Amino acid sequence: MFHSSAWLEALRRTYGYRAVALTTSPPGRSLENALVLCHVKSWLTGRRLVSVPFADHCTPLVDSAEDLDCLLSRVKTEYGGARKRYIELRSVDGPLQNRAGFAESSRFFLHRLDLRPSLDALMQRLHPSCIRRRLIRAMREKFVYEEGRTEPILRNFYQLALLTRRRQNLPPQPLAWFRNLISCLGEHLKIRLLFHSGQPAAGILTIRYQRTMIYKYGFSDARYHRLGSMQLLLWKAIEEAKKEGLTEFDMGRSDLTNDGLARFKDRWGCSRSLLTHLCYPAERLRLDPDDRKVRIARLLFGLAPDRVLVTAGNLLYRHMA
Repeated sequence: MFHSSAWLEALRRTYGYRAVALTTSPPGRSLENALVLCHVKSWLTGRRLVSVPFADHCTPLVDSAEDLDCLLSRVKTEYGGARKRYIELRSVDGPLQNRAGFAESSRFFLHRLDLRPSLDALMQRLHPSCIRRRLIRAMREKFVYEEGRTEPILRNFYQLALLTRRRQNLPPQPLAWFRNLISCLGEHLKIRLLFHSGQPAAGILTIRYQRTMIYKYGFSDARYHRLGSMQLLLWKAIEEAKKEGLTEFDMGRSDLTNDGLARFKDRWGCSRSLLTHLCYPAERLRLDPDDRKVRIARLLFGLAPDRVLVTAGNLLYRHMA
């Protein structure tokens, strides 16, 4: 999905990123492979190529090692050196590492749920207390479920995004980003919301692509966590995916240091694999979350009023791809 023209167009509309694709296929022939990247031009974090911004994974569309080496060498020659600070690839496959001078810059867990078993079998695989018991409780609560892509649904979803990011001492993604995703992805995208006593309790954004449903964003009001709000939303998405005959539920990436999130996804019966970000040149500087400047910035974000936090998100996200 992250290679699709819809995703790339949403990136262009929101952040101004220009996409480029390299291939070994000659003109007039069917496209057999591609390396898709976006130009990121930032006065704050430098000029670079990323495959692709804000994607959980975007493995090069290549079958042979020979073609891959050719594309990696070409992208280094065409765009590397003084013209770009670095080139970053976000790959699910480990064999990319140490090819053509690219080296590992960061690692994540990627969780994917096989939807081929029956719904009853999937239910039995859920962790009995952390997932299944919370799910059963949520079904008994007076939650009101809504789904769609309308402006009121988006506004309630964004209210939860702001609440969640404040809890994390971070600015929310721009509202325009979600609005452009809705416009570009259309019926493939769905926002799912739960309300409790008239207040938005939790929301997730899912994207359907071919035989996969992707859980891309999730936000919540912490007051309703104990009632199983997120468990209910995810289960509803899984039920819909099963009904439509999909074969995989992609729960996205998790930082290796975020053990709580990784264990939460494990408890759904997901398979866990490694997602590797590769960079050229290998000595690219990385943003350390424990850096003093980063810690000070998060402290200030935690104290800022909502309008300042929203403005910060609008200004900073284009630099953070």
